[in-house]
Amino acid sequence: MTASSDKTRVLTGITTTGTPHLGNYVGAIKPAIAASQDPSVQSYYFLADLHALIKCQDPKRVQQSRLEIAATWLALGLDTDNAIFYRQSDIPEIAELNWMLSCVCAKGLMNRAHAYKAAVADNEEAGSPDPDRGITMGLFGYPVLMAADILMFNANKVPVGRDQIQHIEMARDMGGRFNHLFKGQYFTQPEAVVDERVQVLNGLDGRKMSKSYENTIPLFVSEKKLQKLVRKIKTNSLEPGEPKDPDTCTLFQIYSAFASVEETAAMRTEYENGIGWGDAKNRVFEYLNAHLREPRERYQALLEDPGHIEAVLKQGAERARAEAAPFMDRLRKAVGLGQFV
Repeated sequence: MTASSDKTRVLTGITTTGTPHLGNYVGAIKPAIAASQDPSVQSYYFLADLHALIKCQDPKRVQQSRLEIAATWLALGLDTDNAIFYRQSDIPEIAELNWMLSCVCAKGLMNRAHAYKAAVADNEEAGSPDPDRGITMGLFGYPVLMAADILMFNANKVPVGRDQIQHIEMARDMGGRFNHLFKGQYFTQPEAVVDERVQVLNGLDGRKMSKSYENTIPLFVSEKKLQKLVRKIKTNSLEPGEPKDPDTCTLFQIYSAFASVEETAAMRTEYENGIGWGDAKNRVFEYLNAHLREPRERYQALLEDPGHIEAVLKQGAERARAEAAPFMDRLRKAVGLGQFV
């Protein structure tokens, strides 16, 4: 079964360098899974394992992360009959398109990429005589690979955080340049979609929940470990009975990201009435544990059956390549690399 061309095409990549945490779920996984169940949308979800190699040279970690992330999305209800779910590395046409786009992309455009500029700034701040010290071509050119991910399937919309808008603009630039040079409408112009309603969860220390800060709560830790982590969430020194401000509290923020509007309003009242921190943490743990219990069981079952995950991803790759292979034939002809007969 191939994708329908008359649907809105939405594409999302998940970098495979770590274990999914609550922040990933609220910010990306939950809205994406809802979209996967929308019959008017053709969703493309992929494990961005080629991107993972830019920052991670630990093969065991990359391999385990690919397994865990695939199991997470499946356990949480990704509709793989509607959505196309695949590994980036299973689609060789993406790497080929990456090279074609590299040949039309101006180096000056890559010089302006946020990640590259940040790495150069770090080197200069450290007093390095070489501003490019430690910077690989993978880091420098990864916006081109991201453009290939998007343009290969002519995605109309790409949900991203604000820090990624630049990459969508770069993909538009490369696609437009290719169309101009090779005199055809090969690529559509993708649109960045930033949902301001999507929450950015704070972590154990009150900063943004992030693997780099080591302050995350993994999505499917054991019940005992989840309780331990919730108890570690940073709070202030207000005593039981003293009113507390829910809007500055990580504990309340995490609770409200999962709870209903009515449950959140009730918890807000509890804060105003001076709920004790120990009681609040117990309630948050109990709520999260109840919410995650069934998907956690499905997740563990999937991890124990990697053959099933492999079969799902291979089926997704077949659907993706049913589009990518003929499109790449067309692109090869466009640039002069078509077959002689």
